[in-house]
Amino acid sequence: MSARGFDGPLAEGRRWVEADGVHIDVRGLQPPGPLVAILELVESIRDATPVIVHHERDPQLLYPELAEIGWRAVRLDAEAGEVRLKLERVP
Repeated sequence: MSARGFDGPLAEGRRWVEADGVHIDVRGLQPPGPLVAILELVESIRDATPVIVHHERDPQLLYPELAEIGWRAVRLDAEAGEVRLKLERVP
């Protein structure tokens, strides 16, 4: 069980690394899976590596959680039906 109380398929997301950061695709996960998966990934990063989130809706509950741990979200251009966010550590 994770620190947030969930594990297994609920808290997973497909992850990969590209030049612009670590990507996580949480589309199709049932709540609170996307929130848990994103926060677990962010909390595991110890440097300034950005996280790129691929989501199907605007994750309103994520923003205050990010602020609490010193991160912020910037919305990126994405195709219709996708919300893409760049998460960055606040300097």
